[in-house]
This record gives sequence, C-alpha cells and structure tokens, in this order.
Amino acid sequence: MFEIQTKIKRQIELLGLCIANERKNALSILDLAEIFDVEELTIKRDLQDLRANGIDIHSAKNYGVCITGKIPLEKLKEIARLYIGLCFSQNSFDKSTALMVSKLKEKAICNIVVLQRCIDNNKAVLITYEKVANEPRKTREIFPIQLFQTENNWRVLALDNGIIKQFLLNKIIEVKETGKKFKRVPQNQIDDLFKHSWKSWQGNEKFNVKLKFSKEWASRIKPQQLMESQIIEEYDDGTMDLSITVNSLSEIASWIVSRGEGVIVLEPPELKEKVLELAKGTLGNYE
Repeated sequence: MFEIQTKIKRQIELLGLCIANERKNALSILDLAEIFDVEELTIKRDLQDLRANGIDIHSAKNYGVCITGKIPLEKLKEIARLYIGLCFSQNSFDKSTALMVSKLKEKAICNIVVLQRCIDNNKAVLITYEKVANEPRKTREIFPIQLFQTENNWRVLALDNGIIKQFLLNKIIEVKETGKKFKRVPQNQIDDLFKHSWKSWQGNEKFNVKLKFSKEWASRIKPQQLMESQIIEEYDDGTMDLSITVNSLSEIASWIVSRGEGVIVLEPPELKEKVLELAKGTLGNYE
C-alpha cells in the first residue's frame, strides 16, 4: 500500500477506535501511537488532518482523545466509502475490474485513465462502443460524468445528446479526448440519480413503489436497508409493507419475480403488469 493510502487508512481507523472507546476509556495519544506502531507526533499530525477535514477531534488533558459534536451524515458516508475502497482494493477479488481487464487488456488502463481525466476536467470524449457482439462498432461523442461499479461491471455515466446514459466499460473499445469542454452536471443531481437506483442506475424517472411482504419475507427483509429513503409499515400478523422510490420498474420487477411467493405489488399498476409478464415468460420456458 502506498504511504498516502497507509496514512489515510490509519487516520480513519484512529477515528473509528476513538468513537468505539469514547464512552468507555478514551484512548490517549500514547495509546494510539502504540496501537499503530508510530510516533506520538504522527498521531498528533493525524488529529490535525482529521480536524482540517471537518472532524472536531482533540486530545483532552487527563481524559484522552475525544470527538466533540456530531459528525455530519454526508461526512460519515464519505469516510466509509473511502475506507471500504482502500480495504477492498487491497484484500478482495474485484470481479468487475478482472472482467474488464480480461477483455480489454492494456486498453482497460488507457480507457479508464482518459475517462477519469476528462471527468476531472469536464472534457468530451469520442468512444468506440461495441453494443452487440459481431455488429459494427459505433463511434460517438459523450460527456463523461462519473465512473461507477455495479452488477460486476464498471460503467461510465455520461451525457449523450443531452440525455444522461450509462455505458459499460468492457464494451468501450477505444476512448479519445476531444478537448471540447462541457458544463458539469451538479453533484447533487448525480447523487439523486443513484439515490433511487435499485441495483444499477437505469434512468432519471421516479416511480413510487409499495410492496407487501409475507411474515416469512418480512423477517428477512426488515433487518436490511434496501434503500436510503425506504418506509416500513409493520402489522400485527407479522407482515409488512415497504414504500420506496425507484428509477426503474424493470429492475425491481426482476427482483420481485426472483423472490417467488410472498412478495406482492401494491403500487403502481404498471409494476404489477411487468411482474406478471416476467413470471409468465419464465413459466413459458418450462411448458
């Protein structure tokens, strides 16, 4: 692990340990120096860095390192994503990256670097895209917004003729920077797109969905946080209703069908139709 990554990982772990121990026996700078096998001065610098990033963490005399004030939710999400990313890249098998590199070889590195640099600098790219195997490859200009990973694939979110779309990186054969600048989509708008995605981002429409779960399914689903804005209504018989907002009915319809008995669509009617259509199609395979 690079030195900067080691430093960031240690600082997040330091924060986590201080939160865990704050209500019991607060850790001193000396305690933390021994835990991480570094000098006390290093821990003091770590605390300075955390404060510079908006976390009110201090070493109090005769008490230890403590955090004053609540850490904002968005800051907690940022820290969690960063830490999981550092640990994931080092210790876990990343199927999405493995599949992309297996297909594109050295082009995978080239493409992802050019895309990310153009995202950082708000520049358009020309991509050669293989939509379907054995069909002619198409070249198109897109304005890349964000790289993201879902369902075992790396994807790029981009503006294409004014419409936000996603493209699979393992289908992008070549990427060329054009130098053309574009106005970046506000981050809160991007976050809102993903906020209502069931699995992968599918579009910018919004559908209010209400599902009923049997007692058996309710006991499995209730401990999970399926969506950030979900609302759960529990009933005396052990069943429950789940209300969520999604941007794709097709994705959630597939998920419902895969659950089998005990998951019922209450709203909207068009979701019921999609579920019935998928279920009939599946049964048709065995007729």
